[in-house]
Amino acid sequence: MDRLDELAIFLEVLNQGSLSGAARKLRRSAPAVTRAIASLEQRFGARLVERTTRRLAPTEAGVRLAERAALVLSSYDDAVLDTAATQLKGLLRITAPVLFGRWHVAPLVMEFQSLHPEIQIELILNDHNLEMIGQSIDVAVRIGHLDDSAKVARRLGEVSIVLVASPHYLARYPALRHPSELNTHQTVLSSNDAFNEWRFGPHEEGPRVRLAPHLLFNDVETRRLAVKTGKGVARLLSYQVADDIADGSLVRLLPEFEPLPLPVQLVVQNIQRMPLKVRAFWDFARERLSQVPQIRS
Repeated sequence: MDRLDELAIFLEVLNQGSLSGAARKLRRSAPAVTRAIASLEQRFGARLVERTTRRLAPTEAGVRLAERAALVLSSYDDAVLDTAATQLKGLLRITAPVLFGRWHVAPLVMEFQSLHPEIQIELILNDHNLEMIGQSIDVAVRIGHLDDSAKVARRLGEVSIVLVASPHYLARYPALRHPSELNTHQTVLSSNDAFNEWRFGPHEEGPRVRLAPHLLFNDVETRRLAVKTGKGVARLLSYQVADDIADGSLVRLLPEFEPLPLPVQLVVQNIQRMPLKVRAFWDFARERLSQVPQIRS
């Protein structure tokens, strides 16, 4: 039992006039209340309460302690309330992948900031996972498996790695039946694709294809536009091309060879000690982002 708790019990004993009355009011056991008073008296070095004919009353030492205890507890409550009120202020730093952040996180951030105008929000869009502690990131949206088990994540949904091409391109090239046939096609790759290699299938031993790309871009949106204009075959995340596949401007190829889906997650460093502003955004974003149709399982 902490010392503030002991002071609160002591004041309630005086208010109720009995140990049993304080126990009922505080929903504590009578022995726990008795131990709290005994602990205070031992620490104070004097009796604090005495029994009159009908109720407990404070001794002279008890009166002095009661006056100070009331001030201490009042100051504590004021400090907690004041801190809680002011925690919905200050800087909140959020990071997300570029395209996902632009399409889904940025509108959410602007809505949240309208609800809490005293919070300043910095949204950092980056397709590389920024180091949260070193970069002072409060909340991150991550696509893929986490490499740090110390972080706390909540799954929002999932995305697949899909192979796509435009109908115009497919009309000019032979149909794809197996990943090995990609070497006869024009390919559009990310500058970050390791060794210009694509791995297919849900298992590590699935087909691997080394490519000689015709176009490389370090930007997702540019790759998406290139493949839509018929420049070749590309691999993109399903949320990036979901609308294009739905309206027929892109065609999904070889779905039976796709790798396992990747989780989309909301990440913080420590869920137990989240500042109020972080908790507020965490709850807001978790509810809204889990409803994004392009990432629902």
